[in-house]
Amino acid sequence: MYQALYRKWRPRAFDDVIGQDHITETLKRQVSSGRLSHAYLFVGTRGTGKTTCAKILSRAVNCENPVDGNPCNKCPSCLGIESGAILDVVELDAASNNGVDNVRALRDEAVYSPASVKKRVYIVDEVHMLSTSAFNALLKILEEPPEHLMFILATTELHKVPATILSRCQRFSFKRILPTDIAKRMKYVASQEKIDLTDDGAELLSRLADGAMRDALSLLDQCGSEGRIDAQRVVAAIGLAGNEDTKKLFVAAKNGNIAAALSTVDTLYKNGKDMNAVVDELLSLTRDILIYMLSPENCGGLISGVFDTDTIKKLGKGLSPSQVMHWLEILKNTQVEMAEVSSGRIAVELCLLRMCDTNLSNDVSSLAARIGAIEKRLESGDFAAPVISVQETSIPKKREEEPPFYEEFEAPPWDEEPPPPAQEYYDAPPWDDEPTAPQPEPTKEAAPPPSKPEASEPAPAKTYAPPSSDSWDAILDGAQQDIDMPLFFMLNDKTEVRGVVSGDTLMVKCKNPFTVTIADTPDVIAALKKSAAKVLGRNVAVKLTDDDGEEEVAVDKLDALSRFDIISFE
Repeated sequence: MYQALYRKWRPRAFDDVIGQDHITETLKRQVSSGRLSHAYLFVGTRGTGKTTCAKILSRAVNCENPVDGNPCNKCPSCLGIESGAILDVVELDAASNNGVDNVRALRDEAVYSPASVKKRVYIVDEVHMLSTSAFNALLKILEEPPEHLMFILATTELHKVPATILSRCQRFSFKRILPTDIAKRMKYVASQEKIDLTDDGAELLSRLADGAMRDALSLLDQCGSEGRIDAQRVVAAIGLAGNEDTKKLFVAAKNGNIAAALSTVDTLYKNGKDMNAVVDELLSLTRDILIYMLSPENCGGLISGVFDTDTIKKLGKGLSPSQVMHWLEILKNTQVEMAEVSSGRIAVELCLLRMCDTNLSNDVSSLAARIGAIEKRLESGDFAAPVISVQETSIPKKREEEPPFYEEFEAPPWDEEPPPPAQEYYDAPPWDDEPTAPQPEPTKEAAPPPSKPEASEPAPAKTYAPPSSDSWDAILDGAQQDIDMPLFFMLNDKTEVRGVVSGDTLMVKCKNPFTVTIADTPDVIAALKKSAAKVLGRNVAVKLTDDDGEEEVAVDKLDALSRFDIISFE
């Protein structure tokens, strides 16, 4: 009958235990000297050897011929305890025997001397699952047990064990086993089992085991015993996304390429990959990139396992720590959300959409990520390179040559009479054509060229200039020193924000409602009012509102960038 590898290769002596020398050496000395405690508490994560050491210790204290603190595993006592024939060594699972009645029965039995061995040993696994009344029933006998009695308690959650129990036990903390030690042990087991395990396969399995030797052997068992077991075989057998696909997802999020991200998820889903594993691997890679960005010397703390430091450095280039931290928050929340949706694919797709476009999230971390991206671009000076190629770059047009605001007119009505004055807001719009009717107050200067929007005569007392992007630019420039830099950059984005002077009101229209939320403050309103009064020559009200999207203003991106002193064009 086939036996699982983790059961078949469970250590039978302290010398066989991997990665817990600080514990095994102490226990061996106690067994050799006979200075044993009546109660032990083994603490550590799963698969680190707690139950294994408890069983070895129960045989060692009863062994007829111990060898340097190790059980001989040949005498009747060792063989009887190992096979379960000797009933004086009892292993209990506190998860299923956690009631006070179970502990009282154990306490009543414990007072009797062992029948065939030196000590009666009780191994209580997952002891933190005992109820409060069960712990109270265990206290007295645990404090003053008979000479022939020994308790070995094991737990993965130390904080759930009462302090009264902790104070009566010798506590040993089991560490996570290092990946190098796990890989070395698996190579030995594979050679004994005639399994062709490659070095990269053993390294990947040791990383996936997360410090648990039992998990590593179970994963090796899952990969099969026939054929060559390399990293690709491990990825296919366990249902992982693989390092290449994980890197594709990260690069797509970095570049904001939603199509590539969704296409990769679709491929992984059709290939039967576990969506939880996809998020797990992407989370590990993102965490490693953030750790490398903030502490490059701490490369030993990387947990993804399949990416070297050069790849991690390359993937993190151009990103800000706040943006990567925002992604970690998204991935962490996605792990929680995946338990609440019927399809893990939907949760992964929504996660990648939020990673690709930070505008889809309006929380504080998203705002910090967007500001961090702006600061990163300011540091590098890389503004227009991703959008405008060198061949398309031309001399920026003057602001006076920008198209008129009212786009419904394909061409100005040069050959027809000027329209009658508007009664509501505009008494005499300064159209771009030369006046055909005699003017009431002619000037000595020549008429301005048609490309300039200025009128050839002064406006009447209540005549207002039509909305102009130049006025908004001038108003925003004048208010720059009174507005925080991140808010100024958001208001200066021509694709997202535009200013329109309508009568005695300056309408600041924002496409993103979030911009209105953070910019509609008394300080910003006061700064815009002050600057508008200087530019327009009169006091106007300022109102921030959502853009209805009906009017669009063509903006030359190079022209917009030329307004910054820190940017120059050669």
